[in-house]
Amino acid sequence: MELMQIRYFLEAARTKHMTNSAKNLHITQPALTQAIRRLEKDLGVPLFAAKGRKIVLTEYGKYLQRKLEPLMSQMDAIPEQLKMMVALEGETIHMNVLAASGLVMEAIIEYKKEHEDINFQLQQNSESELYDIAVTTKLFYQGDEESCFACGEEIYLAVPENGKYRGRTSICLSETSKEGFISLLGSREFRYICDRFCQHAGFTPKIIFESDNPSAVKNMIAANMGIGFWPEFTWGSIDNERVRLLKIEEPICRRDIIINYNRNKMDSRNVIEFYEFLTHFFERRKGLILS
Repeated sequence: MELMQIRYFLEAARTKHMTNSAKNLHITQPALTQAIRRLEKDLGVPLFAAKGRKIVLTEYGKYLQRKLEPLMSQMDAIPEQLKMMVALEGETIHMNVLAASGLVMEAIIEYKKEHEDINFQLQQNSESELYDIAVTTKLFYQGDEESCFACGEEIYLAVPENGKYRGRTSICLSETSKEGFISLLGSREFRYICDRFCQHAGFTPKIIFESDNPSAVKNMIAANMGIGFWPEFTWGSIDNERVRLLKIEEPICRRDIIINYNRNKMDSRNVIEFYEFLTHFFERRKGLILS
């Protein structure tokens, strides 16, 4: 199959009308018809059947459409991806921020005060490899690459300062099996980590509120709408006397924040400089919280 034949076939499959498809493709109808017939001959199966003035896909045609559409979408995305690769050569630092987004934003604001010429572009895409610096989170990270930094943090449980939680400083997670949890959406790595903690404690958390916005989750917990996991330094303290942070005795609830960089540019000095600033920023913040 040729690329042109594939485009012609998919357009005809979309409109189910040869004349309209030919107009959309800026070719004549006989040329489109001939290209489709050539494709059918090459494949040895009929792809379309006539239905009045229109055409319909045969079962072979439906199968081919299902297989080709995602491939064509990927091919159509390549030019934009190449443009993004070219952009990596400029003075823009491309970041893929999948964890600790609040701290990352604070670091960028502070860094920009002394580096006004450096721009930042942020994305949140767990499948993307097109970035200069990525911030992610994992359980029990073991990497030791030169271009990678990891710092661990304990995860507490945020609970209301009333009833059975009043005056407590620690808790076993199994005690909360009947509670309503406020959490990040399942697509977030932190949510996956917290679900693993609950599974280890012998239950599946009952989620009463979830959002893809960490700020919304923090605000709901602080508003005493439910209980939730709270990372010790990346989320900061709770400024609410009605909410208490409890140390989780069992299981051990910790995670690692990982920051790594790629050498995508011919000159990666700006990337490495900000990477070093960011890792020192995290270390300083952790030291302040734990002191």
